[in-house]
Amino acid sequence: MNTADPLLQTDFVKEMMRQLRAMDSYGVYDGKSNEELLAQMILTPERKAEIPLVGDPDEDAVARLRAFYNAIATLIEKECGLMATPVISLSHEGFGRALIIVGKLVALDKTLRDVHRFGFSTLAQMKTEGDKLLSIALERIGAYPEAAGL
Repeated sequence: MNTADPLLQTDFVKEMMRQLRAMDSYGVYDGKSNEELLAQMILTPERKAEIPLVGDPDEDAVARLRAFYNAIATLIEKECGLMATPVISLSHEGFGRALIIVGKLVALDKTLRDVHRFGFSTLAQMKTEGDKLLSIALERIGAYPEAAGL
């Protein structure tokens, strides 16, 4: 990744870097650059081909998934000033749901499959998907402000 990449300056990517660093309770990421940190979210077609089609998610895959939805929830909070809570329910096989709840409103509901292969082919794709889900959640909050607590 290029350090001059304008994607690194976007709100979503900055929040992803914060979330990834926040989950590092033992300081393993202390010496890593932001680009190295974000690289774990990128699964090129070659890297994805190395991962079996069927498998159980490891702790790293689940942590990446949680960081992604935590970033979306944090940006929802920044945008509307209401607490957004990500809830992720997974089976041991990597199937489940990711919800983001704002007040009494389910602002985002995403079905999860093959979590052991969670990642994006490029940084731009990760940002696009994050922005899309953020937009859906904010639209839903705007449509049901009473349930969201506005």
